[in-house]
Amino acid sequence: MTTEVTRDFTHNLPKAELHVHIEGTLEPELKLKLAQKNNIDIGQKTIAEVEENLKYDDLASFLAVYYPAMEVLVHEEDFYELAMAYLKKAAKNNVRHAEIFFDLQAHTSRGVKFETVINGLYRATVDARALNIDARLIMCFLRDLSRESARKTLLEALPYKDKFIGVGLDSDEHNNPPMKFFNQFCTAQEHGLHVTAHADVDQVNSLEHIRELLEVIGVERIDHGTNIVEDPDLVEFAAKQGVGFTSCPLSNDFIASDMKGKEVLELLAKGVKVSIHSDDPAYFGGYIGDNYYALAQKYDLTKEQIVALAKNSFAASWISEQQKAFYLAELDEYLANN
Repeated sequence: MTTEVTRDFTHNLPKAELHVHIEGTLEPELKLKLAQKNNIDIGQKTIAEVEENLKYDDLASFLAVYYPAMEVLVHEEDFYELAMAYLKKAAKNNVRHAEIFFDLQAHTSRGVKFETVINGLYRATVDARALNIDARLIMCFLRDLSRESARKTLLEALPYKDKFIGVGLDSDEHNNPPMKFFNQFCTAQEHGLHVTAHADVDQVNSLEHIRELLEVIGVERIDHGTNIVEDPDLVEFAAKQGVGFTSCPLSNDFIASDMKGKEVLELLAKGVKVSIHSDDPAYFGGYIGDNYYALAQKYDLTKEQIVALAKNSFAASWISEQQKAFYLAELDEYLANN
């Protein structure tokens, strides 16, 4: 297909990034650098060897590569450097606001202290203001760990809640439904934290999990979640509730061999706040501008549709109504001038 949307249009587009895992931005060059600095044998000596290890065709095989790579992250400065590297790339993609996932349990379970992780990441979000990016953090529970682990992690994190704005839920969804963490979500909400959760594409019981998130837990956003199109009633409910859906075309294409563009366009047409993001860009071949462009190319999107998706990224974000109005006006101006 051909489209009027150019790569420059999608990269220069003002946008919010609501679905990016900071550990998933660990590029091969930085991985090698940190491994050498921290004297960690990762079994790979060159960038080519690191890239050769990036082989996966479903969620489980991806996670088997993803988690071991994090072992190079040891010191506060490592987390700072990781986050700043992402934020500099985000700036080049004209990301104006970012809400960034981090997997605390993946680090504390191997002996890295909570303060080490949060302080390094938070310091980067502060310094990112010089890049014209407003960046916030979201702490995710690893759903394949126990609910008790999630409970303890949340209690440990609450004294630092001035440094993160919400909680999420990620990792292997199989046999780990959202309701497993119902109490943790409730506690987070009671403490004024925002809530989102992954409902990965084409999982066992995908629709049931989406229903739990919408009707019982009451999340503000669902990450991925495009299987909702299988139930028109749920789609209508999500639209009425103003729930955001964060879709990641390039990672979908790796994991499910389908960008889920038809589902994205259906949700967009039905008034659902669906938007486009990068997920784990170091592993799936592209940052947020690349995701917009790939979707536009494959599904022949118009500039108006691209801008509508970007508007949804701000509308579904956890910023003030005044900030949203500012960014939405900026997008109107962008479309008028491009």
